[in-house]
Amino acid sequence: MTDCCNGASATCGSEETQPCPSCHRPGKPVARKTVEALVQPELRDGLKGKAYCFCETPTCPLVYYSDDGARVLKQQLRVRVGLKETDDPIPLCYCYGITERMIRDEIKQIGRSMASARIRAEVRAGNCRCEVENPSGRCCLGEVIQAEKQADQVTR
Repeated sequence: MTDCCNGASATCGSEETQPCPSCHRPGKPVARKTVEALVQPELRDGLKGKAYCFCETPTCPLVYYSDDGARVLKQQLRVRVGLKETDDPIPLCYCYGITERMIRDEIKQIGRSMASARIRAEVRAGNCRCEVENPSGRCCLGEVIQAEKQADQVTR
């Protein structure tokens, strides 16, 4: 899918971003298809939310919620949510399996990370599936670039 890294088009409740019912911070809109793709299969039929929000608070146990009461906890997903993890492997790119450790190791081995370049090439080729692979429903490229910069600073 060639346009998946152009941002989410879903709404999160009403025009106002609905705060997370657990940590009370504002969430980001995420498409229902993202939630359906990532929730454990046995829970899929129980999803009742129409418009979902993604909670970006690292310490919050909720990942998805909706203004009609739907709640999805971290342990109810089939993937680890990178920004809510502290132990390796910490996923960054769900489409291509890139983790923080892989970026650090690549910088140690060859002096730089090629992860963001590989992702850009895949996006240009139309192979990106962020909207159904990444829990945020958004492109991971910004997070990968940030992780490359941080890892590069640590190794120098």
